[in-house]
Parts: sequence; C-alpha cells; structure tokens
Amino acid sequence: MSSADPTLTAAQVLAELRTCVGRAHGLHVRDLVARITGRSTPAPAHERRAREHVAALRLQGEHICGKPDTGYFMAATAAELDETCRYLRSRAVSGLRIESRLRRVSLLALLGQLALSDNDTPKNNANS
Repeated sequence: MSSADPTLTAAQVLAELRTCVGRAHGLHVRDLVARITGRSTPAPAHERRAREHVAALRLQGEHICGKPDTGYFMAATAAELDETCRYLRSRAVSGLRIESRLRRVSLLALLGQLALSDNDTPKNNANS
C-alpha cells in the first residue's frame, strides 16, 4: 500500500496480524497501521478503521487477541485466546451494568433473563 493511499482493508490487517503470533509479538494499533501504510505517524482515521476491521475479523472467527497493554496479535495458545475472551466479556458486562443503572433496571431484567411464567413455558404435548 502506498503512503498516499487512504484505504485500509481487512485483508491487509489480517495479513499483518498473521505475522504477529503470540502475546510477545503484539502490535499497538498505531504500529499495525504504520506497518501497513508505511507511515511513521498514521492518521487517526486509519487507526479507527483498523479497529473496525479487527472487530469484523473477530466476528468472522479470527483468533485476534489483544488488550490495550499487549496490542493486537494472533493467538498462539488457547490460554491467550481465553484471556482475550475474558477481557472482552468484562468490557461487555461493564457496559451493560452501566446501562442497567441508567435505565434503573436490574442487569437481569435488562438482559431479559427473567423467569418465564407457566403460561410462557413450552409444554411437552404429544398432540402438538
């Protein structure tokens, strides 16, 4: 990619991350973008786009790990993947906890995890 080209693709992000296997090889987003674009000081828009691509690639099942202190990297072990999953879950729960307080409802109510009444539970009926 030339340094004048403003595009940044998911394929480029994934290709670069595949060279970064294991926590010890993590890249912070600015360094990831710098490697792809060849710019020593990447534009903030490129960094945002790279984060969007990482999120999309994760949704596709790519084992992209990372936290702010490690940067992004491909999982080398199940433990690295588990650590990232725990981090992502804690962020999600934290955001949901804030929303539940703002809405003044319990976290369980917010998540729709309330017990079903007898009228709502499916019946084991051989005739249905």
